[in-house]
Amino acid sequence: MTSRDTGGHAPATAAVQVRAEGEVDEESVAYVRAKLTALFDRPDVGVIGGEVRITRAAAHHAEQPWSATAEIRVGSDLLVVHAREASAHELADRLQDRLRSRMERVAHRTDTARRSATPPPWRGGPSDDQQQGRAERTP
Repeated sequence: MTSRDTGGHAPATAAVQVRAEGEVDEESVAYVRAKLTALFDRPDVGVIGGEVRITRAAAHHAEQPWSATAEIRVGSDLLVVHAREASAHELADRLQDRLRSRMERVAHRTDTARRSATPPPWRGGPSDDQQQGRAERTP
């Protein structure tokens, strides 16, 4: 079982390496790479780098011989995703869905619009008197 390094061709996926182990054909690797390119080639995604490992089990009797592990760094967050499926196309689709949901979770968590501008008075924020005085001073 040898490992093949098949780095991405697109600029956004250049930092994400796709590695294949076992009996993985080039068509399967290309399909996974296309799914990753569709996921990462967006202006709002700041992918720094990572690696996706695709493995096909040598045992032909396995129900889900295809497995993938992705470790992608998006900003300061590390996304780790595991998937197992019966075919390479199902694996790529599952991997894309799981990575997309993790990326949306990271983006939603860092969204500053969800945070309140000032804390309430019982949490150390300004009291009602201080807020009224500040409102009168502003033109």
